[in-house]
Amino acid sequence: MQPDAITVLLLSLSVLLIAARVLGELAHRLRQPAVVGELLAGVLLGPTVLGAAAPEINVFLFPQDGPGAVAFETIAGIAVTLFLMVAGLEVDLSNVWRKGLAGLKVGVAGIAIPFAAGLLCAWHLPHFFGAQPHIDPLLFALFLAIAMSISALPVIVKTLLDLNLYRSDFAVVIVSAAIFNDLVGWVVFAVVLGMIDNAADLGHGVTRTVLLALGFVVFVFTAGRKLIHRLLPYVQAYTWWPGGEIGFVVILTLLGASFTEWIGIHAIFGAFFIGMAVGDSPNLRRRSRYILDQFIANVFSPIFFASIGLKVNFIAHFDGPLVLAILVLACGCKLVGGAMGAKWARMGNREALAAGFAMNSRGAMEIILGLLALERGIISQELFVALVIAAIVTSMMGGPMIQAILRPVRKVRLEDAFRSALFLPGLRADSMKAAIEEMAAVVGRVLKGRLEPHRIRRVQCAPEDVACAAIVNDVLLLAAGVEEIGRPYVVVGISAEGLRLSPLDEHRVHVVFLILSPTADSAMRGDMVTELSQLYRDPAMIEQTLQARGFTDFLALIRTSTVYLRKE
Repeated sequence: MQPDAITVLLLSLSVLLIAARVLGELAHRLRQPAVVGELLAGVLLGPTVLGAAAPEINVFLFPQDGPGAVAFETIAGIAVTLFLMVAGLEVDLSNVWRKGLAGLKVGVAGIAIPFAAGLLCAWHLPHFFGAQPHIDPLLFALFLAIAMSISALPVIVKTLLDLNLYRSDFAVVIVSAAIFNDLVGWVVFAVVLGMIDNAADLGHGVTRTVLLALGFVVFVFTAGRKLIHRLLPYVQAYTWWPGGEIGFVVILTLLGASFTEWIGIHAIFGAFFIGMAVGDSPNLRRRSRYILDQFIANVFSPIFFASIGLKVNFIAHFDGPLVLAILVLACGCKLVGGAMGAKWARMGNREALAAGFAMNSRGAMEIILGLLALERGIISQELFVALVIAAIVTSMMGGPMIQAILRPVRKVRLEDAFRSALFLPGLRADSMKAAIEEMAAVVGRVLKGRLEPHRIRRVQCAPEDVACAAIVNDVLLLAAGVEEIGRPYVVVGISAEGLRLSPLDEHRVHVVFLILSPTADSAMRGDMVTELSQLYRDPAMIEQTLQARGFTDFLALIRTSTVYLRKE
């Protein structure tokens, strides 16, 4: 590559990553999967929007041929390979054994019914669904069947975590079913790809591919899994940690990916199975898992999903009837399959319906599936656009529908309870009573009409309502239950001079937290007190809090510290 081409490549990656991260964060704030915003970034920068508004800029940044285009595709290929490795790390194989039979029933019905429906529709209506004339009708029908039956394990896990359901028996069944669903779907799709790539020598090529693939899977989950479990302590003990451990995982991923690519299956399959084997080892440290997840999810994953929007003009290739048919087929069959499987597993009516919506989430998995099929010439661009839209819609509807059906209580995060108006960097009080009065006045102004200041001042005299919950180093934690509010609020007061807890006590505290939550939710207050206590056991946290120049600095400190603490 010439220097000019390298410059354009780096510039295009920067622009794409900026757009993907910004729109991904926006999607996250709207409680949607980040992949929705990342895909939208590619659509805006691709031929759909930028290509129509400023085609010269679009061609300059994202050329369709030449060494720059090849390099860009290579980076996107590495990105999706690492993304599937991280998806494999999220698979908890022990869950399969906890609710294995129930999960198997949901998984079997959740894949069998959509698979059969997709196969029949594609076989009898190939032209309507955009079958390519040079592809064997059976191969196309098998692909559509897989696309209709696949689930997105990462999206399902994220949805259950957001709804505070991940530790429930319902979640164990759903995750187990999704694991089975993904494994069967990817193995069948691997066979389909092997049949296409070995079309000239179909019988011998497919047999070789299937045997090698099965041998690889068996090795990874038997001898390979044990070998990884034994080697990880040596890597941790004799290499620079966590870099050595992270490098070890990435090397294994690339080796597994290269092997499956060599035998005629896409590299992502090797990465996915290696990720499952590594993630199943109890010797893999949480910090290493967290670093891998965060780096790949925030750098490589956005590049790949945004690059999808660069490949197709979503307006020019939008086929309304086809999109509607795919949505109806995908949602209808998956909902029926998931719900029937749940009833087969003797789950209640509400849980069965929720299981159908959970299994209906397709997300990144269906998009990757469609992209591989598009690159192999199995499907048309119109069907690819329909599949991407179906993946986005099913992922967006899963969380809200489960919330409406099961009505779980969302777990409120500590950092969500802070507000800039409740941040007092110059607390003037010199005693605990004066601090509560000063903070109560601020709460009264912010929540005017819902909570008057005298309510907090009055309950301070009742030990069961407001108490000195904890004193950690130079930090005072106060908690109060108040009936007038429906969500928690945390008031933060910072005193440079410090305030005394009693007239006879010379010890001074410099940071005061007043935690307010609904009266009935004492567990929420307790969780927040515990989390703040753990954070401020480190004296460095107090120093950084006192040095915060404003609310943004303080919130940044809390967010980064709490996220890291939860991964320990």
